[in-house]
Amino acid sequence: MQYTIYDSHAHIYPQKIAVKATNSVGNFYSAGMSGDGTAETLLAFGKEAGISKFVVHSVATAPHQVSSINRFILSSCQEHPEFIAFMTLHQDMSEQEIADEVDFCIKNGFKGVKLHPDFQHFAINSPEGQRMYNVIGDRLPILFHTGDKRYNYSSPYYLAEMAKKYPKMRFIGAHFGGYSCWEQVVDAYKGCDNVWYDTSSTTGFFPDKEYLTDLIHKLGSEKFFFGCDYPMWNASEEINRFMGLKLTEKEREAIFSGNLKDFLNI
Repeated sequence: MQYTIYDSHAHIYPQKIAVKATNSVGNFYSAGMSGDGTAETLLAFGKEAGISKFVVHSVATAPHQVSSINRFILSSCQEHPEFIAFMTLHQDMSEQEIADEVDFCIKNGFKGVKLHPDFQHFAINSPEGQRMYNVIGDRLPILFHTGDKRYNYSSPYYLAEMAKKYPKMRFIGAHFGGYSCWEQVVDAYKGCDNVWYDTSSTTGFFPDKEYLTDLIHKLGSEKFFFGCDYPMWNASEEINRFMGLKLTEKEREAIFSGNLKDFLNI
């Protein structure tokens, strides 16, 4: 069966810093990287794998980076219609700076916000984080890197706490909602109807696919988006691993693109 595939999780960087940024991510996770972080390589990987759309973003590790990153993402999306823009913010921005940047990005067609608590050094449930959520409100969904046992920033329980505190907001927990904390997710997200999940940086860690299939069914297959986490993984390999999960054709179609189309209204 031929599927329409959207990649819900891809990082891109300007050409002049792409290799350096990609190597930095690889060092952070002690992992080899499949791509060089450029938009061109992402598109080449996607063409080979049969992916037609990509949610693209990057993460600001200091307030002064936010504006330039968002404008790079905007220009990349204007150049490549295959791209869907998610913006970045930083917790040390003032409320007015956050508001101005969110307004700018909404006016220019951005579809969401990407935050990485471990890179940015703030806990999902912290006062600094909530300053951003209060400004964003229900205007844009927030995609969080979620779950890393090495740090006390991105716990699935922190995301669940915020989902319950802000029931009108929509949140996406990357990496099945709990990178390296997958055993926590079913308990953490009970009653969190406003949390969705992506499949990125997960399937490669589980030779036993029944565990992940069970997680999808417990959390709800309608809540999942397919994602590759470029430049970390090769898209074709991620698709092959996802296809190894024991899902119905209807579930695969929904996760590959249908759920994301509905979620982002595209």
